[in-house]
Amino acid sequence: MKSQFDRKLIRRAAFLLGLSLAALSGCSVGPDYDKPPEVKLGAGWSLPTPGGNAEPALSVWWTSLGDPTLARLVDQALAQNLDVRQAISRIAEARAQVSATSARALPTLTGGAVVAPVHQGINGPLPSLGSRDPTIYAFGFDASWELDLFGSVRRSVESAGARLQASEEDAAAVRISVAAEVARTYLSLRGAQLELLARRASIDTLRRTSDAARQRLAQGDAARADYNAIQSRLDAALAGVPSIESRVRGAALALGTLLGGLPESELALLESGGSMIIVVEMPVGQRAELLRRRPDIRAAERRLAASTSDIGIATAELFPKLSITALGGFTALAPNNLFLGDSLSGVVSPLISWRVLDGGRVRAEINAAQARQETAALAYESAVVNALGDAERALSQYRFAQEALALQRKAVESIGRDFGNAQRRYAAGDIGLVELLEVERQLRDGQEGLARAQANAAIALVSLYKSLGGGWLMPQARGESRLP
Repeated sequence: MKSQFDRKLIRRAAFLLGLSLAALSGCSVGPDYDKPPEVKLGAGWSLPTPGGNAEPALSVWWTSLGDPTLARLVDQALAQNLDVRQAISRIAEARAQVSATSARALPTLTGGAVVAPVHQGINGPLPSLGSRDPTIYAFGFDASWELDLFGSVRRSVESAGARLQASEEDAAAVRISVAAEVARTYLSLRGAQLELLARRASIDTLRRTSDAARQRLAQGDAARADYNAIQSRLDAALAGVPSIESRVRGAALALGTLLGGLPESELALLESGGSMIIVVEMPVGQRAELLRRRPDIRAAERRLAASTSDIGIATAELFPKLSITALGGFTALAPNNLFLGDSLSGVVSPLISWRVLDGGRVRAEINAAQARQETAALAYESAVVNALGDAERALSQYRFAQEALALQRKAVESIGRDFGNAQRRYAAGDIGLVELLEVERQLRDGQEGLARAQANAAIALVSLYKSLGGGWLMPQARGESRLP
């Protein structure tokens, strides 16, 4: 009897297993994702670019600027910045979601045991037990498996995988933004320090000019209006110092926060003198390469792929679902009989379910999924257009900042020559001290303007690196190429 039961159970299980294997080779409903919509990128950059079509050196670009303090700050921020750490946590969450979704394709098995004292009346349903107060001992399991007939699980895995990749691209974008913000803040600090040094030198010159003008006024060699004009320039120069000092300290405090620490953790930078990184010419490569470099574009493309798979998930609800349920175990009235062959019982049965009438909810869910896919496609196009605009603006700022720096440097060199001539004329007695100091003041003002121009050019270079997708996590380095 037992062997006959076992043979029937085995034959039924084999039949259902064959049906399952046939179902596993079934189709996946819904559209297959191919590639993102084509977006017109234009013929090239709107401004002439240095280096022609040569690729920019974007890998850990901050180290190429030659400042070990900047390299230390960026590396520390990438390890400790709270936004970066949040992005890494979101990747872990997305990876766990992929694992959970993949597990839906596997059977589930639940086991359990029970010892149940039973009391029944005289007319109870179990008269054959021979006692009105028996104790039932049971141990068993139940297993279930929903066959992925129409690819709902496969589409779910596709969608979760694409969203995981989008999370990875988002994290790359956060890293690039943090690195660029640290560099921008640090260069602003150094530029403000240089500007402050030049302003203090100008103030020192104005003070000496004021003293000399006061002596000439006392001797009757100068008009009071001339002295008052010099004093007004001195007062105006002094009034601008707190603003520059505030920018220096504010940048140092901001760096502390960017590094994931207390704001005051980088105030030691205030003790070091100002030094400006030399701004270099850099190639920007081809315009179309933005599609491969920029993580925001790549993230948008992955979300489009995920939303395409979501249509298949919704469409699969139109079709029937097949589940296999198996129940088995041992039941006895005495614990020593529990695991005997005569105590074994079990059943294997298929279950087909189908949402035949649902008030149109499935169709509505499909329409909603299609609308979300269209939104994701538009978001991808928007990401491309915005990236092009960002890169074009950064390129323009970089070019014009370089031109401004070159002109300001030329102006300072010219004033420096004038100051040299004034020194020679003063030594020869052709001009007085006030005239000499006035030329020196113009030189200090020019040097202050040069410090601002250097900072602006350096910050524009950082913005250009960022807009080009500037980072060490380029897709080529990861062996990926999802975009055309």
